[in-house]
Amino acid sequence: MKALNQILERARRDPQRIVLCEGQDERVLQAAVKAAEDGIARILLVGSGAAMAAGARELGVSLSGVELLDPADSPLTEPLAEALFSLREKKGMTREQASAAVREPLCFANMLVREGHADGSVAGAVNTTADVVRTAIQLLGLAPGSKLVSSFFLMMLCKPFHNLKGGMIFSDCGLVIDPDAEQLAQIAMAAADSARALLDEEPRVAMLSFSTSGSAQHGNVEKVVEAAREVKSRRPGLAIDEDVQLDAAIVAEIAERKLPDSKVRGNANVLIFPDLEAGNIGYKLAERIGGAEAIGPLLQGLAKPANDLSRGCSVDDIYHVIAVTTVQAQSLSSVTEA
Repeated sequence: MKALNQILERARRDPQRIVLCEGQDERVLQAAVKAAEDGIARILLVGSGAAMAAGARELGVSLSGVELLDPADSPLTEPLAEALFSLREKKGMTREQASAAVREPLCFANMLVREGHADGSVAGAVNTTADVVRTAIQLLGLAPGSKLVSSFFLMMLCKPFHNLKGGMIFSDCGLVIDPDAEQLAQIAMAAADSARALLDEEPRVAMLSFSTSGSAQHGNVEKVVEAAREVKSRRPGLAIDEDVQLDAAIVAEIAERKLPDSKVRGNANVLIFPDLEAGNIGYKLAERIGGAEAIGPLLQGLAKPANDLSRGCSVDDIYHVIAVTTVQAQSLSSVTEA
């Protein structure tokens, strides 16, 4: 898969410190070892030291290339607890509560990222999405200019029968249920940034609807149009089509007929769905009927990379999310240095 291979290669060129906080799960252990051996990330694995060592022995894998951190006895635990107390004191957290909280692996991992000991985190094989997202928002915060954390899927269309080739961003398919126009604009801008970071090409955004260029009149269409116009005002150089049906978004001949003034010209690489219901159905259709590979849901809009996993994830799923998180961290680093 060319698009996925490009992400893996970019990760290998500049591996980042990625922390996984579910080191007692055998899938996470295997993915961590594979990622470290393949050089796509410098892995920090958080959990009970004894349990992780026992798990590695049972699996017959070596943890020599992985840094193990046990919140119960790590020298970083107390400094992280103090940092957490400073962050959450105004929310009513006491020092004792901070000390207890930071000993939980999910909190410990995110504080590692916040305090610069890691560049990104991956969780969700054991923890719920609600816990992963809430902890990331509370401890990492929102990216500058962002008002919303949303999600996206990186869809890989690389099989011989795919008419479209390469990677696409589908958003939001996993988090924001019924965004209003402002939230939809935030999702579109974040997804455009995700496309630029992960696909290594300029984003071409289609704001999906059952209408193309005002062919239907409805409040749902008006929301999409309002969101698109908000994006245009904030990102005047971004290629984006307002209300557009899927066929006109991805088929050049149809776009030419239906939307002759299109900026995307039927070549969208970012599809913005009007709500979670449409997005969830859309990505699953592309995956199950269209044969696309779906990586995600991934998070966007955070100050630093933190990604969620499905609790049904495979070793390969975790491995690919580690690679994506590395590339996200690379992108953030390049922006910070600039």
